Amino acid sequence: MVETARMPGAPTTIETTTERFRADVLDASMRQIVLVDFWAPWCGPCRQLAPVIERLVAATGGKVALVKMNIDADPLIADQLGVKSIPAVVAFQRGRPIDGFVGALPESQIKGFLERLVGPIEIEGDALEAAQAMIADGDLTGAESLLGELAGGEPPNAKAAAALLRLYIDSARFDDSRAVLDALPDSARRDSDVAAAAAALQNAEQAQDLGEIDDLRHRINSDPSDFQAYFDLALALNAKGLREEAANALLEIIRRDRSWNDDGARKQLIQFFEAWDPMDKAAVTARRRLSALLYS
Repeated sequence: MVETARMPGAPTTIETTTERFRADVLDASMRQIVLVDFWAPWCGPCRQLAPVIERLVAATGGKVALVKMNIDADPLIADQLGVKSIPAVVAFQRGRPIDGFVGALPESQIKGFLERLVGPIEIEGDALEAAQAMIADGDLTGAESLLGELAGGEPPNAKAAAALLRLYIDSARFDDSRAVLDALPDSARRDSDVAAAAAALQNAEQAQDLGEIDDLRHRINSDPSDFQAYFDLALALNAKGLREEAANALLEIIRRDRSWNDDGARKQLIQFFEAWDPMDKAAVTARRRLSALLYS
């Protein structure tokens, strides 16, 4: 019996064989519902389905077990059950198949399938953690799919929407980010994480048409009173993740001419604060320096 790799928090997934099928599935289904995921190594949708179904099975709290079967290595059982395409999932209870589905369905539909078998399950917190784990592992496609499901739910999961916005922003997919944001109801837009991501999107959109950082610094060296160059430099630096330097450029404008561009430097710095983590070192330092400039 071989255990497959799995997402954090997911239950052990058994890779069964024709010889082990009775013990792993039929006998086991006398104690709990067993899902058999028929797959093959060449099947892209199978790879797409795997982390979703593992996470949802984990959310049943042990009411459901998951078994995988490679139809290339063991085609007999799939043939006996009439499986014609994959991925195909068949639920067994008391030694008999009772339900199933074919294809990499959306997470919401798979969740509904499981809930018909075992009743309501809660997955959103675990799903967000799983999406973050996917991002950390470089599985951006999987994370995008999962976050999109949560963000597009009814009601939408605001935290997932914010994470999806950040994912798109980091990939410079600003049109996709804007589409996600525009689709959210006002209640979700008021969420603090969504508001911060929206501010980050605006900053990123502003920065995309700016010149190179070295060119902007050259403009400042040539004309130290070119506050627009300081402002553009701040946006460009922030887009590169150089938050402290970005804040310094705006603080320099405020120090020398707060009224420039209708207090534009201070307003932009506040927008940076909205997009950054409040406890970010650059944010904490810049807030302190801004207070000193405004109230000293």
